[in-house]
Amino acid sequence: MMFLRPRRFANTGLTGAGPATIVSSSVLAATAGRRAVPATFPVGVTPVNRLVFAFCWLAAWMAASVLQAGEFNPALKIGDPAPAWSNLPGTDDQTHSLADLKDKDAVVVVFTCNSCPIATDYEDRLIDFVRRHADTGRVALVAINVNKIEEDSLPNMKKRAAAKHFSFPYLYDDSQKIAKDYGATYTPEFFVLDKNRRIAFMGGMDDNNDPRLAKVNYLDPAVAAVLAGEKPQVAEAQARGCMIRYDRKRRRKTP
Repeated sequence: MMFLRPRRFANTGLTGAGPATIVSSSVLAATAGRRAVPATFPVGVTPVNRLVFAFCWLAAWMAASVLQAGEFNPALKIGDPAPAWSNLPGTDDQTHSLADLKDKDAVVVVFTCNSCPIATDYEDRLIDFVRRHADTGRVALVAINVNKIEEDSLPNMKKRAAAKHFSFPYLYDDSQKIAKDYGATYTPEFFVLDKNRRIAFMGGMDDNNDPRLAKVNYLDPAVAAVLAGEKPQVAEAQARGCMIRYDRKRRRKTP
């Protein structure tokens, strides 16, 4: 039997190379967020039939995963309702909710932070984006930080916002829930919400961290399409940056 060299699927942690690769049910269940259910077979079923059943089950699981999430996002796909936040504190000493922006035709959500050098490299591009859309009043940009290290604390966010003269809300979510709801992985990572507050675009702003080397902008065309009542030609792009510092649940040691 010939075995193929496994390849790694982007942002899933799974490996595969077509029918020659078998992924354990525990790995699949962990990735899908569901409890693994051991497969049972009637007495007399041959090993070959069991293998066929396993492959069919794997194919069905992978098809379901495609329907559940986007190309690069583990939680959302294009067209999904945007998760709403409410009463998140901002650097302006006010609390903010997605519902506050009901008069906007498009909302850009960017998960960012103080501590990531790539995220801070994008700050001037965020400021420029807001400046270019200020006259229309149709677009809002909201930045959200969920990291819990000291450099990313709300007091230090206030210092950063003041130093850079941010003209957009910069919010903090200590629970990290809103980032998890959006399936955000990196800082910065962008989401464009349409008038009906459904996901129209998600991923990176452009194709290079260095603005001098960036040749393709994904965010601007996506917003323009939403404002025109159309779907973006590019609805997903790979985000780049620092990994969001999610809290890790420690496993209890068994006696």
